[in-house]
Amino acid sequence: MEPTVTKTVEQAAIRKRNSSKESKSFKIILITIAILYLSLLLFVPLMAIFVKAFEKGVEVYLAAITESDALSAIYLTLLVAVIVVPLNTIFGVAAAWGVTKFRFRGKQVLLSLLELPFAVSPVIAGLVFVLLFSPRGVLGPWLVDLGIKIIFSVPGIIIATIFVTVPFVVRELIPVMQAQGTSEEEAAVSLGANGWQMFWRVTLPNIKWGLLYGMILCNARAIGEFGAVSVVSGRIRGMTNTMPLHVEILYNEYQFSASFAVASLMSIMAIITLIIKSIIEWKTEKHEG
Repeated sequence: MEPTVTKTVEQAAIRKRNSSKESKSFKIILITIAILYLSLLLFVPLMAIFVKAFEKGVEVYLAAITESDALSAIYLTLLVAVIVVPLNTIFGVAAAWGVTKFRFRGKQVLLSLLELPFAVSPVIAGLVFVLLFSPRGVLGPWLVDLGIKIIFSVPGIIIATIFVTVPFVVRELIPVMQAQGTSEEEAAVSLGANGWQMFWRVTLPNIKWGLLYGMILCNARAIGEFGAVSVVSGRIRGMTNTMPLHVEILYNEYQFSASFAVASLMSIMAIITLIIKSIIEWKTEKHEG
């Protein structure tokens, strides 16, 4: 019996080694495919942007990003992000809290509405806002009487950007709040805490990393939004041009170096966003661990 048992053990060990080698080879193949895919679709285009941006030298690059229309586009883009992100953060916290902490009729309808911006094309969303707020739109005559201009102005850009970025904060918070449950908040209330004290001392510390993650995603989309903004802005140089629109206009005018220079600034913003996102993910994993 002993030789048979020994042979069986040896065969099992051989199969285990072969399986380990196959798993290692499979892992190497998958990693190689991922690196090649990302290099082709991400790293190479990103490097090409910076190469084209500095193709005619640093002076041309600096002139392109400090030109008055470019500065106006940068300012407007940042202004929209500064307004949109806090508004969507407040709404996202309120909506996520309502969905996860309370039971009410129409909850699934509300969740579906929160997903709507993901399902609707941004261009279609922009057209809807034109139909609503243009001088000949549904609300247009009333807005004209009040002296309020929405379409082809900054308010229209802000409204369109809010629409396309609404889901980011709330969709990040809902799973976090569901995992958190209500036991800690119920304990806080039983100890005499009011609503604000419960939120600041119990809810917010538990959701802070998810909240920051959602805000970063919202900010990234707000800065890079093109479709809805292109419809409602009118693309007026120096007035309603955001950075993505300015890049397109420069490219269509064959000002390639200037176009890629502004695009490189957007790429730098995206890289910074990814770095912050990675730090927050690391902090979240550390906190959960």
